[in-house]
Amino acid sequence: MKHVIIGTAGHVDHGKTLLVKALTGIDTDRLTEEKKRGITIELGFAHLDFDDGTQAGIVDVPGHEKFIKNMLAGAGGIDLAMLVVAADEGFMPQTVEHLGILSLLGIRDGLVVITKCDMVDPEWVEMVKEDVKAQTEGTFLSGKPIYTVSACTGQGVAELKEKLGELVRAAGEKNLRIPFRLPIDRVFSVDGFGTVVTGTLIEGALAVGDMAEVLPTGFQARVRNLQVHGRDVESAYAGQRVAVNLAGTKKSDLARGDTIAKPGSVRRSLMLDVRLQNLKNSQRTILTGSQLHLYHGSSVRLCKVVLLDREALAPGESCCAQLRMTEELAAKCGDRFVVRFYSPLETIGGGVVLDDCPVRHKRGDERVLEALAIRESGSGDEKLLQAVAEQGTALPGLEKLAGSLSREPEELEAELNALCAAGRLLEPLPRRYLAGSVFDALWESCRSILTQYHKQNPLHGGMKVAELRQKLLKGADQAVADALLAALRHEGKIKAVADRYALADFSVHLTKRQTGIRDRILQAYRKAGLETPGLDEIYGMFEAKEQTDCKQVVESLVSGGGLVMLTPQICVHREVYEQVCRRTAEHFAGEEELTLAQFRDMLSTSRKYALAVLEYYDKNKILKKDGDIRRPGPAFQAIAPREEL
Repeated sequence: MKHVIIGTAGHVDHGKTLLVKALTGIDTDRLTEEKKRGITIELGFAHLDFDDGTQAGIVDVPGHEKFIKNMLAGAGGIDLAMLVVAADEGFMPQTVEHLGILSLLGIRDGLVVITKCDMVDPEWVEMVKEDVKAQTEGTFLSGKPIYTVSACTGQGVAELKEKLGELVRAAGEKNLRIPFRLPIDRVFSVDGFGTVVTGTLIEGALAVGDMAEVLPTGFQARVRNLQVHGRDVESAYAGQRVAVNLAGTKKSDLARGDTIAKPGSVRRSLMLDVRLQNLKNSQRTILTGSQLHLYHGSSVRLCKVVLLDREALAPGESCCAQLRMTEELAAKCGDRFVVRFYSPLETIGGGVVLDDCPVRHKRGDERVLEALAIRESGSGDEKLLQAVAEQGTALPGLEKLAGSLSREPEELEAELNALCAAGRLLEPLPRRYLAGSVFDALWESCRSILTQYHKQNPLHGGMKVAELRQKLLKGADQAVADALLAALRHEGKIKAVADRYALADFSVHLTKRQTGIRDRILQAYRKAGLETPGLDEIYGMFEAKEQTDCKQVVESLVSGGGLVMLTPQICVHREVYEQVCRRTAEHFAGEEELTLAQFRDMLSTSRKYALAVLEYYDKNKILKKDGDIRRPGPAFQAIAPREEL
């Protein structure tokens, strides 16, 4: 599913928050002071649901010049801009500044909304429209749609929402292979959970249980819980607003401006090499040695500018520069940033990061300028990408790649890490690499295989893992094949269903009669507990005309995980099996071995059913049989209890 963030922008009191409420029904002003003063001070968040099931997040930013810092903290994750202009005032200073910020942050699509149209004559609205067209000329909003609305009367809101839905559906897919990164814009505590941070997940995918590094401090914490739009989720994806509960942290450990990321994926530095742009409408010339405020993600740093090829950067010009900060910053190549004049505070420019951890440069050094030009063009990695792609799904390692390119492994490792961080390479196994283009082709093959399987087996929960490995990655080492399937699952393209894989959006659809049969079967197995009737006895519960449906439903329940088939004749309800697994795990928490007799007595059942479970464990390598005793096997973790939140 595509995940998109829509951001508001515009002058104070131009109706951004009221417009968001008209679109979503959510009032994003949550602070008492905001209610009292009638203006947005902090970032506000809402979600917009469309009729086709598509959903977008909305970031509502403050428009007052005093709160530009807050606006910038939420603007970094915006995909689509909604520039708001009040019909009774037109373009104002913060409208211009916000438009400049959005351009500097690399936002390329959006629209303009003229609000408060019920307060002026239609002729005046047309005049404001013409002014908007003139003011946006030459920007990313040039020629974009202009909508006239009244949040109070509802005029134009439905049409605006329809257009936003079109833009959301047309927005590009995000690269979920990049290690996750989330700039923090809120930190708070929740009774019973502890510290929670929120932000827009700008890269990658984040899952419960992942370890996260908090930057720039560098300490690590486990992700204990995730929420998206107030709902608990197991995974979150780039383009979503996410609340992250970090285990073992205090509120004082984190702050707005920090970032959580996959450990080791983002470097900290006191310097950045950048392409620096001075806005065309800027009133300042940037001199080498100037002190500026640097805004990156949700963070702000004081920095000194060193222009590398000139003394001064005039409005409308750009050049390579080095930004030297007073505090460490965690950034990545390709990141966008904004700079504001030291005093008075006003937005004057911004740019893109070329090197996130450079050494100190001398001004006018041609070698530095040439190296930055290569970094900016991105052509220096093509040979390495090609070498990895030629190996297909073999996942070549560092030493093999170094040998094929006649390069030193130590020299190559940094480039491989950078390409992985950029999403152009994947690292499915430690220090073994896969080209993004090969992964895309693998996904297309996997989608074709599973689509055909679902078509032929519509009642099966999915294709068995071993069968998918054989068809998709014939001849591949099992560890490699499992790592590649795990990568597809991590991106949300496929899902695990019991011992099978299915397309992420696939679901079993039963007829009304099959649904009734399913409910009767599940009830019978739930009631029977572990000592279940054989399948022939289950089939005997139904009339002859229902036998075909009955067998199909049982297959569906087994493939979907609702029933666990211990032997060809013995199935148990999933809940019963999980209870047995918990008892087994509890036993091995205090003992190293287990006999059949002990297991039979522990479950208060007969030898027949105890043996059926143990043989199922043996077959799936959950336990390992050694004579008359069993010990935990390689897959024992599959039944080990998961830590509760």
